[in-house]
Amino acid sequence: MRTPTGSAPSIAQANQAATSSPQPEITSTAGIARPGLLRRVWGVIATILSVFVLFVFLIPAAIVTRFNSHLVTPLQKLMSWIILTFCGVEVEVRGLENLTGVDRYIAVSNHQSLLDILVLILHAPGEMRFVAKREIRQVPLVGFVLYHSENIVIDRKAGGKAIRRALEVVRHGYSICVFAEGHRHSDNQVHEFSDGAAWLAALTKLPCVPLAISGTASMMARGSRFVIPGARIRLTFGTPISADEIRGSERSELTRRLESAVRSAFSASA
Repeated sequence: MRTPTGSAPSIAQANQAATSSPQPEITSTAGIARPGLLRRVWGVIATILSVFVLFVFLIPAAIVTRFNSHLVTPLQKLMSWIILTFCGVEVEVRGLENLTGVDRYIAVSNHQSLLDILVLILHAPGEMRFVAKREIRQVPLVGFVLYHSENIVIDRKAGGKAIRRALEVVRHGYSICVFAEGHRHSDNQVHEFSDGAAWLAALTKLPCVPLAISGTASMMARGSRFVIPGARIRLTFGTPISADEIRGSERSELTRRLESAVRSAFSASA
């Protein structure tokens, strides 16, 4: 694995790529219809119950993660199922046949809503961990559980620590999800991907799986306080792209291939 000058891709470069955000933040909710009164009331109730369930599950998760981070996974899955049930979410999963024989992988996805995380926890094959920004550690209890359950918190000031942690997470048997646009976009479009996932693939040698999430923006767009329940969400897993021979100089090409695959599979309405 070589960069254009023949050297291995540096951990510092990978850390910078993982935190880069190529587009300005967009919060547009164009194309999202305003729900009726009954759905809005349902949404308020579902949101309140979901927050309650979240903190109920965070307490045992904070305890068990100190002993074995794998024990957090069944708690996360049960919590996600309860919250998505409250919200009346119907999930369609396509492309699982593409992951036959794939043990661990890097899921490279678009990002529209906080609900993306719950849907992936529940429906993505294997044990999924996420790349998150360092600000999440400031959220009481949530940040503690997220960090100690071996999610990857990116901090540019920490040098290569986050990338070394990613390698450790992979060795412990987890797959990694990278929201490659850098942050949530709720305008029903796929935006330019950063190279962070390609760097992780070059370093870990895990295959990259393009993943399109459709429908979550209509449920809880960026900046929304309450969920709009009763929607359909679609996950589409694409064909894995091997990283065995990827060179640092080829990360842009890999990123564009992943972005193109996600764009092709994404639909503004699930």
